[in-house]
Order: sequence, then structure tokens, then C-alpha cells
Amino acid sequence: MESPKASSYPDPLAGPAPVAPRKRRPWLGILLICLLVLIVVLVFARKPKPKADESALNQPTVVTVKAATVREGDIGIHVDALGTVTPISTVSLYSQVTGRVVAVNYREGQMVTKGQSLIEIDPRPYEAQLKQAEGTLQHDQGLLKQAQIDLDRYQKAVARNAIARQTLDDQEQVVEQYKGSVKNDEGQVDYQRVQLSYCHLTTPASGRVGLRLVDPGNTIFAGNSNALVVVTQLQPITVVFNVAEDNLAQVRSQILHRTGLPVDVYDRAQLNKIATGRLLTIDNQVDTTTGTVRFRAQFDNHDLALYPNQFVNARLLVSTLHHVMLIPSAAVQRNGVQAFVYKLNSNHTASIQNIVEKTTDGNISAVDGLNAGDTVSLTGFDKLQDGTKVELEESGPVTSNGDAAGTLSGKSAAGQTR
Repeated sequence: MESPKASSYPDPLAGPAPVAPRKRRPWLGILLICLLVLIVVLVFARKPKPKADESALNQPTVVTVKAATVREGDIGIHVDALGTVTPISTVSLYSQVTGRVVAVNYREGQMVTKGQSLIEIDPRPYEAQLKQAEGTLQHDQGLLKQAQIDLDRYQKAVARNAIARQTLDDQEQVVEQYKGSVKNDEGQVDYQRVQLSYCHLTTPASGRVGLRLVDPGNTIFAGNSNALVVVTQLQPITVVFNVAEDNLAQVRSQILHRTGLPVDVYDRAQLNKIATGRLLTIDNQVDTTTGTVRFRAQFDNHDLALYPNQFVNARLLVSTLHHVMLIPSAAVQRNGVQAFVYKLNSNHTASIQNIVEKTTDGNISAVDGLNAGDTVSLTGFDKLQDGTKVELEESGPVTSNGDAAGTLSGKSAAGQTR
């Protein structure tokens, strides 16, 4: 039998045929979201921005500054250098005899005066040797006197032709021999006295003794390389400092006329002045390795503030400028090689004023180009220009340390002072 053929017509009893699902398009949604965001941005971007207040833009900026008033005065020209405190004399006492120490007559760090006894060495052996030398001298002096008596007798006898001339000549030479013996004995006595004096060590200069280096009971030996005591002179005392050879021209005339130039010494930080003295002398040549010349200044050192080998900063006053215009060094600005200041005018503005610096002493500068009573700015240089509006901040009076001159009102116009 043949199998029935499938009919090409749908079976009405089988129900509707299934529908194939459609493909999804996710990129379409993302594109729509991006379009919406772009539309929103364009809408807000086209909104008109509020216009800035033109009056506020045109209003000039006012700079608040501290100021100082130019004053007329004197200023010194100094040469600064590094120095070392150097005592005039440092004496190390050594033993020149051998013996036992019987006494130490000083305390460590004690101030002693010239001729004061410091150490006593047992003198008995040297006293005995001195007596021996004196005894030999006395014996030879007696022989010399006897020979001289015989010489006088022989001279009288020769005058009467009582003895031969040869006897007189021999006696004269005997007298000369005894004179030589006596002179030798006198030298031995002097030598023994010197040796005895070495048993009493005294200080040859006034000063301060160091730490004790020997104790009573120790035996010391002549020629020992170790010092028994060291004495350092402190009053007066000197400071040696090196000055560049370029500065010699500034002090040459004063040195030639033996002018005692004042010298101030400061501590290591250059904050405290220790003492004031006078220039004593300078070295006779320039040190070719450093290009400097050594100067020596002397100080009384009454308060013992200067200590040997102490490091100090020396300031040599070369000369003094009188009746010059003085301003704080902080007010000086430079544009290349040209120095200038911001001068504050009475119309509340700043103007650039070129100046010439003469010298600087600490925080004070002497300048040309300003008049006494002018006001210059001390701060706000990064905001100041020619014609900038300014207001003054309160500042103290000018001192030698460079503080502001005159007290200015915080809201007053530039150039006005109380």
C-alpha cells in the first residue's frame, strides 16, 4: 500500500502556526539616550551668561604695605672677617733641674701675677753644691791675696836689687793664675745660684694657669719634654683675623698714619657683641694661598669675655659717612645692576625711584637719590608697580637694626606720618 501523501493545505484542526521571534537592537536605545543628553547640553549652553560688573573690573587693586621714612644720619664703613682669639703670650714652664716636687702653690684655673711662685722643687742638693762652689772661691781668693802680698814684697826688693828680676816676673804670673782661678770659681758660684733658682718656678707673666700637671711628691727630671704648668695671658688679649687683600686700600691711609681703628668682635652667630678694641698691627705680607692679610686687634678684656682660641666675627670700622640718607636695607630692590626703591607718594600711589647704594651697615643702607622725609615701601614688592594704589600698615620706628622709621597709620595715605 502506498503511504498517504502529505497535504499542502493546513490542517484546520491543528491551530495557528507559531510565529518566529524578532531580533533585539540594544544600540538603538543607547543612541537615543546620547541624543537626549546632547540636546540638554546644547540647550543649557545657549543660555546667556550673566555679565560681569564692569565697574568692579575697572576698579584698581589696593596693596597694603609696610613703609619706612628716609632719615639723615651717619653710618660706618666696616670690613667683616673671621677671627680667632689669640693671647699675647702663652708660657709653658719646664723643669731645668732634677728633683722632687715639695709644693704646688696654685689652684687650677687661678689667675696669677708676674713673679708669683708656682712650684717648689727640693732645693737641698743645689744649696749644698752652691756652698761647695763658694768654699772653692773663698780658698782661691785667699791664695790670690797671698800671691799679691808676695808680689808687692818682690817689687820692693827688686827696687833695692835684693832679688833677681826673674823672681818678680814669676810672681806676677802666679798672681794672674790665681786671678783666673778666682774668676772660674765666681762663675761656678753664679751657675749654682741659677740652678738653685730653678727649684722655685715662678710665672714670667700674669695670666691664668691651666689644669694641674704635677703633684707634690712627684720626681721631675731636667730636660723632660712635658710642661709642668702653662700660663696664658688674658689681659690684654688680641684677636687675629684675615682680611681680603682687596680691602687693603680702604685701611692703608689709616695704617700709615698709625690711626687706631676700632674693632668690634661678635659671637659665632653674629648676634651679640663681645668686646670693642683697637687695631694693633697688620702682617708684613699677603698670604698667597688665601689672598688675605692677617690683622691683629687688641682688647682690654676686663670681663674675661674673650677666651684663647675662641672663634669670633670681627668688624673693623674703616671710616664713617656723615649726613647721608639712611633707609632699611629691606627696602632696596635690584633690576639687574640698577638699585631702586618703591617710593610712596602723597596721592596713595607707589612710584619707582632709582638709587645708588653707598654702603650697608647691618640692616641700614646709605643711598643717594632720596630726600629726608621720603617714604619707601618695605613689603609687597611682588604686587607693586609704578602707579599702584597703596595703603599703609602700621610699622614701628626706624632703629639701627633696620626697622621701619616712623609710626604710620594703617589707613593713612602714603607719605603721611603721625
